[in-house]
Amino acid sequence: MKSRVDSLSPRSPLSALLSAAAVAAVTAAALTAPAGPALAEPEPAPGGAPVRDFGNGAERNTYEAPAELPVQQTGSAAEAATRRAEAEAGYPRQTELPVYPDNPDDRAIRLGLTPYHEIAPRLNELQQRSDRISVEVVGESHQGRDLYLVTLTAPETPEQTAEQERMRASIEERPAAAARDRRIPNRYKMPVFVNNNIHGNEWEGTDAALRTIEELATSDDPEVAELLSRTRVYFNITNNPDGRSGGTRANGVGFDLNRDFITASQPETRAVRELLIDTQPTMLIDQHGYVNGTLIEPATIPHGQNYEYDLYIKHTYANALGMEQAILDLGYTPEGDGVSAPQIPFRDWEEGWDDWPPIFTPMYAPYQGAVAAATIEFPMRVNNADYTGLPVEELRRRSAINTDISAATMDATLDYALDNRGELIADQIEVFRRGEAGEPQVVPEDGWVPGYGRDDVYTTEFPRAYVIPAGEGQRSATAAARLVDHLIANDVAVLRATGDFRLGGTRYPAGSYLVDMHQAKRGLANVMLEAGRDISADVDAMYDISGWSHGLLWGATVDAVDSGDPGRVRAEPVAAAAPTGSVAQAGDLELRLDDGGEVAALNELLGQGVAVSWTGEGSVVVPAAARAAAEEAADRYGVRFAAAENAGARPLQAVTVAAAASADELFTLREMGFEVVPASTTILNGGFDWSGIDTLYVSSGLDYNRLNAQARAALDAYLERGGTVTRGSTGAAFNAAAGLLEVTAQAGRADANGVVRVSEGDGQVLSGFGDHAFVYSPLWFTGLGEGVAVEQSYATGEPMAAGHWRADDEGEGGPDSAAGQASVVSGTTQRGGAAVLFGTEPLFRNHPKGLFAQVARSLYWTAAPGAPAA
Repeated sequence: MKSRVDSLSPRSPLSALLSAAAVAAVTAAALTAPAGPALAEPEPAPGGAPVRDFGNGAERNTYEAPAELPVQQTGSAAEAATRRAEAEAGYPRQTELPVYPDNPDDRAIRLGLTPYHEIAPRLNELQQRSDRISVEVVGESHQGRDLYLVTLTAPETPEQTAEQERMRASIEERPAAAARDRRIPNRYKMPVFVNNNIHGNEWEGTDAALRTIEELATSDDPEVAELLSRTRVYFNITNNPDGRSGGTRANGVGFDLNRDFITASQPETRAVRELLIDTQPTMLIDQHGYVNGTLIEPATIPHGQNYEYDLYIKHTYANALGMEQAILDLGYTPEGDGVSAPQIPFRDWEEGWDDWPPIFTPMYAPYQGAVAAATIEFPMRVNNADYTGLPVEELRRRSAINTDISAATMDATLDYALDNRGELIADQIEVFRRGEAGEPQVVPEDGWVPGYGRDDVYTTEFPRAYVIPAGEGQRSATAAARLVDHLIANDVAVLRATGDFRLGGTRYPAGSYLVDMHQAKRGLANVMLEAGRDISADVDAMYDISGWSHGLLWGATVDAVDSGDPGRVRAEPVAAAAPTGSVAQAGDLELRLDDGGEVAALNELLGQGVAVSWTGEGSVVVPAAARAAAEEAADRYGVRFAAAENAGARPLQAVTVAAAASADELFTLREMGFEVVPASTTILNGGFDWSGIDTLYVSSGLDYNRLNAQARAALDAYLERGGTVTRGSTGAAFNAAAGLLEVTAQAGRADANGVVRVSEGDGQVLSGFGDHAFVYSPLWFTGLGEGVAVEQSYATGEPMAAGHWRADDEGEGGPDSAAGQASVVSGTTQRGGAAVLFGTEPLFRNHPKGLFAQVARSLYWTAAPGAPAA
């Protein structure tokens, strides 16, 4: 382990930017500001009023949010609307929250923790007791539960709030001027963000937050008054109410929300993204469990190469030491309580808990301006087997300890925020200033914080700009528009050229999009658009994914430009991508299937009964008679119906997929408009109706050899007529056991993942796709039998583009072994159906959007009835 000396004080030694007189002046002004309007007494719920009723969330298999979820009313809607309008421009912003009915099956109850249905009443009661607290509903979970944002701050008049917003905007949009503005260090209320319960069965952060909120809202301690006059403290009470109620790590559709931040596929993630943009926190802590002793970030190498890491590590490590001391001061011991001493991976570990991918909340927050961001993992396990196997008394003892520890980290963070407020604000301004100025990242000297050295240096060279071309140079206008809208949603500044221009030696047409990398949030722009980096040689193991790239995996053409001046390009800011849907004026229409949006449009037409035909060239033909339906689909999905150049080879019907797949794959298949029927070994053994199934997708949970005789006979009968698409080791094992395609699957290292270079094969399913794919536990196929075609291969030479993929101890299973080998194959099976086998991960976590249509094409190609198109 690294030897890192514990000599860095949690209190910054640098002089504060604020004088004592300024502190007193701002404190007095805030404390004498008028309070927000008082809440009316809650009205009793009318008899028989409809209520929100979720029941036992752990037992549900809900994939679509209910269209309408009535709630129990606790007050006049008109009065609530009036209060919101009156408070909208100032603080407090108090909203009487709808109250949920009691749910006796809420999994928090067994732990002695707060069930979801008790949160709203508790917050409503606090709002009546204090004018320091504001509560807002800022979104809904997948299953329709409210997401609560609680803001703690001294009351503000509308004029004071407007001044705060002007300063916040100046910090991001005019950072050089903000650095010179003497009002900001004196008057700006620094934002601190506490995120809780993003993993639903890691409960205690919510309870610690509720405890801390009550203390801040009601305390008469002068230090609390000073804190709230100098800061705004934001609490996301539960990031995952579906998982909290149901006792699951994932949300209501099976997604791990703490892996979703640069994809933002889930409503809970999008809500937090908006909060981070709107609040612009300087500090963020994210409450998790369970690692004993308490794990407190900062993390090990590799460090994210797009951060201003010198500023991040200075504050995050110092705050970690403060949190560590606060936990030790609680007095829990290994001998008496089973609680080990806290650990800080940056100090205590060599590798294995990295901050490389921007998929986690604290690893995304620095791109929105946080200069201190950390995961906290409290120590005492109470979920999974412990939840069901331990006595209630022991579970509640452990949960009480976890709640104490979580609350201690919040208290320590708020202490650090107040004691170092001026420096934190100045350093957030500096993050944005460097980006706007286009300055290189700063590599501090060794010992910048104890233990910091050359092995901690991960930096990048930012391009001068990115161009997302329009016209013939753009592979997919649909994908380009989606990418532009995603960048804008993440608060990345995007321009659209109003005329033709030349940049970096290339000429681009008007309408092309331009991302000038001299902008405050250049780190976020780059972490999304860059190809990434192969870090296989840097560390032996990674905690999670190591490669991702919107630029390479989202289906659009994206050019990195290293020279020229984007400021000289005639362009205008973009609030939304330009519409991309179009329909040819006459004749039959042809729709390429290169993008998930095009697949969704096709599935909508098929659902309407439009007579579509498959060309066998990666496209479908829509008859001229269906022009009105095509126009509607083109407008809705932004896709292009061109004049047909190919003839349809066979009719195509709506495809129903039996899917033994992971939650992210099920979600993505449904997102593209497929009718999906879940399948698994258990489901098939219980009796399964194959009569309406057109093709079978297998990637997890289905073992041919564990099927009972009746289930196997039914499946075998299906395989005589129906198609199969498989992915990964489970799919390859199913292919071998069921006797489908004659191939041998070869496995790479199980934790290998990232962006790989690929080459198009001679098959007819995946023609026209780009030259990159995504892998996790990669496979390749050898020993191809007669009639098995190569759809795609790992590139010869250097297949690894970005990520982490090493050979095993014997030198096998690495990218060199996979180079030139088939990554996707297709063919007619030995049983008579059709099959496509993927060794890549085209649907992974809903992220590689430019690859989704590979699976869709495979499903259409293999679908019964009829043999594959020639």
